Amino acid sequence: MKVAWFHKFGGPEVLVYEEAPRPAPRAGEALVRVRAVGINHVDLDHRAGTSRIPLTFPHILGREFAGEVAGLNGEAAGFKEGDRVWVTCRLPCRKCELCLAGRDNLCLQEGYFGLDIPGGYAEYVTVPIANLNSLPSQVSFEDAAASQIAFGTAWHVLVNRGFLQAGQTVLIQAAGSGIGSAALQVAQLAGATLFATASSDQKLARAKALGAHHVINYSKENFAERVMALTGGRGVDVVMEHIGGEVFTRSLQCLARGGIIVTVGAHAGEVVQFDIIPFFRRELRLAGSKNASVLELRKVMGLVAEGKLKPVIHKSFPLAQAAEAHRVVDSRDIFGKVVLLT
Repeated sequence: MKVAWFHKFGGPEVLVYEEAPRPAPRAGEALVRVRAVGINHVDLDHRAGTSRIPLTFPHILGREFAGEVAGLNGEAAGFKEGDRVWVTCRLPCRKCELCLAGRDNLCLQEGYFGLDIPGGYAEYVTVPIANLNSLPSQVSFEDAAASQIAFGTAWHVLVNRGFLQAGQTVLIQAAGSGIGSAALQVAQLAGATLFATASSDQKLARAKALGAHHVINYSKENFAERVMALTGGRGVDVVMEHIGGEVFTRSLQCLARGGIIVTVGAHAGEVVQFDIIPFFRRELRLAGSKNASVLELRKVMGLVAEGKLKPVIHKSFPLAQAAEAHRVVDSRDIFGKVVLLT
């Protein structure tokens, strides 16, 4: 089979398109013919070695992918060869107290495609049968590969961790990113008033088309001052922050009394300083967000199937051009997700 993998850490150029042995499913596994795989920023971190997670070379990236069942080795109720499927991106143990409590996203023994086991940057992948999910005919492989993590993360951040409700106000940082563009749709579905930031007027125009009520170009103005001006000095109820650094500390200034900021990324700076005093004087809250549970992933994928959520795809590349696709994602000159087609 063909794969796009890397033999050492480095820039996009270390991703090479080569031949590799086709894997065989072990007991309890399925063989999936990958048709589309989404690129996530964590893929770039793993490739560059900046995630500080050891990998075994050559390494195959790709956390979220969709395709067809190409083989089964074990009982697979409801599935047969040729069925269209999307594959749950994580492998929780399904036995620990957190998994049993429905918080499998916090499982201490979980694994990830594209990290602990080979991912979707390949024509074929073996997956546990338990990770298979039916993909309705109205959802393209491309859309399925762009939806799971972006919408799952946005749902977990806003609904599960941020407790966003109808009538509230929410600030979504970097609305042009994959999870940012997904969060706009989730927040709109929740019935909130949306404030969105982005680095260009072009991205803001697209954010407005996705439902943003107020847009702010953070490269031209202080977004915290603008948010406070637009809200009459009140601030917003919820902030979705996935950048870190100065953006995180400025985001704290945007919160209304009793508001909550949910952080889910820190590519612009992992260590920050902030004033604790406002937290108890104004009863502010800070929450971390890891990723979505399996139930949340299935929830958002169901909403995609119903047409209530629609992934924004910036561009799709053939698997052979994985290196170029990484360069495009790294440039940040995108709106939405980048997908590889196999």
